[in-house]
Amino acid sequence: MMKILDRAEVTLEEILRRDDTQASEAVERAVADILETVKARGDAAVLDYGERFDGVRPAALRVTDEEIDAAVASQDPAFLETLELAAQNIREYHSRQVRTNFVLTKEDGVVMGQKITPIERVGIYVPGGTASYPSSVLMNAIPAKIAGVSEIIMVTPPAKDGGVAPAILAAAKVAGVTAIYKTGGAQAVGALAYGTESVPKVDKIVGPGNIYVATAKRRVYGLVDIDMIAGPSEILVLADAEADPVCVAADLLSQAEHDRMASAVLVCDSRALAEAVAEEVEAQLKTLPREDIARTSIETNGKIIVASDLSEGIDIANAIAPEHLELCVADPFAMLARVKNAGSIFLGRSAPEALGDYFAGPNHTLPTLGTARFSSPLSVDDFVKKSSFLYYTRDALEKVHTRIEDFAHREGLDSHARSIAVRFDREAVK
Repeated sequence: MMKILDRAEVTLEEILRRDDTQASEAVERAVADILETVKARGDAAVLDYGERFDGVRPAALRVTDEEIDAAVASQDPAFLETLELAAQNIREYHSRQVRTNFVLTKEDGVVMGQKITPIERVGIYVPGGTASYPSSVLMNAIPAKIAGVSEIIMVTPPAKDGGVAPAILAAAKVAGVTAIYKTGGAQAVGALAYGTESVPKVDKIVGPGNIYVATAKRRVYGLVDIDMIAGPSEILVLADAEADPVCVAADLLSQAEHDRMASAVLVCDSRALAEAVAEEVEAQLKTLPREDIARTSIETNGKIIVASDLSEGIDIANAIAPEHLELCVADPFAMLARVKNAGSIFLGRSAPEALGDYFAGPNHTLPTLGTARFSSPLSVDDFVKKSSFLYYTRDALEKVHTRIEDFAHREGLDSHARSIAVRFDREAVK
């Protein structure tokens, strides 16, 4: 049964406590070895690790156009239409995130501004093998495409037959992915970071993965950029006494089924609702195909917190800073302004988290483990670089040169000062 805690009887530290999600030393060592081997041996290492971990060694790493076309043709037309509609929603939302260059000019001839440049080549990791997440393809590739990324390189583990799930290939076609490679795990991250004979080296790696993928991304950061270090999935539902316990329980379990380490939390202002949801969670667990995973998640990291009122409930939500926050209350818009820390916010009783996972438009790649306190969902901004530029006329520089020289001297950087002064006094270099 899901734990029910009275906020008045527990500390904030107890509320925030969850099982350790950091990589073990064994995982760190394994990933370090994999990355070094891929760096040294390229394709051969990628194929060897795929055979070792996934039980399959594809004849070729790159997915052919014929494989993609066959995958698209094999899909139910209704599903292809759903993919297109979801892609349309995602494009519509993310297109409003596009930044523009700006130029600031002054009367004395000073010109400065900001130049936006797309990242040239991005790698997208998509979980595969026994799982199939075409939604991850759309959510990662479409913002990159909108940003103007030239090449979008996708990696995903192959199935036992050596192929890639048709739904993933269909989504890649819809999203405009440039090339797809049959590899997963830390070896795929290494291939993207270092480049191999087949897999091109990228400038940034995005996308979710298991602890080995997350650890590999963290280790290659600096050589390439990454989106974030994603932890297990999280949901926090803030509900009032009138919320439907059946819907609330279903929403909690929608994240619990992801991963044994996932976190599902209900914060409410009603003990009666808390007890009803706990009973409903238990009942629904017994009907889930992934009951074992969901049950472990609920028993390990799941909890129901009964707050004195919804205002205190918002404070708890802000402290937890969840990946997904559902406001299952009568007037969610009235509470929206008080939300400070959340990856994505779902307003009202008819906006379950799954709506955002697949279809609505906002990105589902979100900050986890409390990092919503300082970070944001994946967006078009993640796929561009911002360069500043400035221009001064000689007259404009002359007006301020002594101030800049003084500033540099105060920092003990005499050559900085000299680089300004020499433009007006050749004796400055003697």
